[in-house]
Amino acid sequence: MGQVVVISTGGTIASRWQGSGYAADAGGGDVLATAAVPAGVTVRVVDLMSVNSARLTTRDQLALLRTVHEVLADPAVDGIVVTHGTDTLEESAFLLDLHHDDPRPVVLTGAQRPLEAPDGDGPRNLHDALLAASSAALRGHGVLVAFDGQVHAARGTIKVQTLAADAFADPSGSPVADVKDGHVLVRRQPERPQPLPLPAAGTPLPRVDIVTHHCDADPLLLNAAVDAGARGVVLVATGAGNATPEVVAAVEAAVARGVLVALTTRVPAGPVAEIYTHGGAVDLAAAGAVLTGTLRAGQARIAVLAAALAHPTGDTGDGNRALRRALGTPATS
Repeated sequence: MGQVVVISTGGTIASRWQGSGYAADAGGGDVLATAAVPAGVTVRVVDLMSVNSARLTTRDQLALLRTVHEVLADPAVDGIVVTHGTDTLEESAFLLDLHHDDPRPVVLTGAQRPLEAPDGDGPRNLHDALLAASSAALRGHGVLVAFDGQVHAARGTIKVQTLAADAFADPSGSPVADVKDGHVLVRRQPERPQPLPLPAAGTPLPRVDIVTHHCDADPLLLNAAVDAGARGVVLVATGAGNATPEVVAAVEAAVARGVLVALTTRVPAGPVAEIYTHGGAVDLAAAGAVLTGTLRAGQARIAVLAAALAHPTGDTGDGNRALRRALGTPATS
């Protein structure tokens, strides 16, 4: 137990009724006041922003990333909790994890019900996150997500319920730990690649788009993203990573223009894999798309974003190597 810093960014956990719906407007102190603080833990609050997380931008996420690193520069801090909206929590958590080079836990949490709801889940989630962030047993586990009595690794964890309290899970994996009766019960150590360095201050913010394949889909939206100046595109394919020969040709043309293309799937669980041709992942990989394993669209986009930020000059080879590093897959020649 020790000192935990809570970085408040808004979200449902900080939301109040606005007359027609809920929106984030409470500060971190108000959010913290709803939760029981574990014995032996002291808390300091940093109010970074207060927004619904669907409105977050890359600039906001980089501000959060730099704030986390600034807080961890203080050796007296034992861990960090980030209160965050659930809509894009999986993306911010993964961005933090890609750059996390410290053994101390960084734990994201939020709520499915607003701040003053009588049956609110925020107080329990925040208590559990404080417990996890101060736990010596979770040192070296990277960035984590604490929700509904479970602690998940950032990598692979997505929002799986729009409204229910058990909002987060890794469809292709298992939780890192459980929180029961005031104790953190560790299940496993997540595998993580070497962290990426922080993006240099002033680095241009790249456009990275997501395009989904479906019946009757053509390359129109993928080409539109490239024409709009996208540095990267995530192709959300069907099955194990399959599209059409026309989409393959568009991917090849995009890669030739220096665009990073990542391949994921709209299927909830399992990896993308080179099995099929005639527009499948075999052809897409040959055209230059990088397979993202079990990462789904939002986190695949963050991996592409991090790679583009790491190599702002637009060298495709360097970008692909940075993308594979973020994905934890071997670089290719």
